[in-house]
Amino acid sequence: MEDGTTFFENALKKARALSEYTGEVVIADDSGLEVDALGGKPGVHSARYARPGADDNRNNQKLLEELRDIPEDERGAAFKCVLVLYRTDGTYMSFEGTLRGRITFDPAGDGGFGYDPVFFVEEYGRTVAELAPDTKNRISHRAKAFNKLKKSLQQDSK
Repeated sequence: MEDGTTFFENALKKARALSEYTGEVVIADDSGLEVDALGGKPGVHSARYARPGADDNRNNQKLLEELRDIPEDERGAAFKCVLVLYRTDGTYMSFEGTLRGRITFDPAGDGGFGYDPVFFVEEYGRTVAELAPDTKNRISHRAKAFNKLKKSLQQDSK
């Protein structure tokens, strides 16, 4: 169960539990959306923001309702991912990836999942749900975290 108060706590808990169960090196992550005007919410509660078991549409509706009176220039947000590589000796490394953007007033696009239809990326002038899958996969918070992991492993192997 993801009961930590941070993405790191949740990722570490998942990685540790699976590594101890399998006896293998494990990579686990936790990720979500942090909205500046909401003090970082929904954060670790992103998947169950509207209520436990809520679908993406319901979570987006709740988010847009809470931001209803917030002007466009104060709707900054970030998708965040924390990735943990957990070794069988109990040591671990963690890596964070962030994609900055803002929350729109209305959903747009039919690609992706979660908050993608309401998360606007200025650099591309579109919501994540409107981006081509290869673009999303290249710029995402998860891609950034995995690229940091890859770079670290490459440096360690030298």
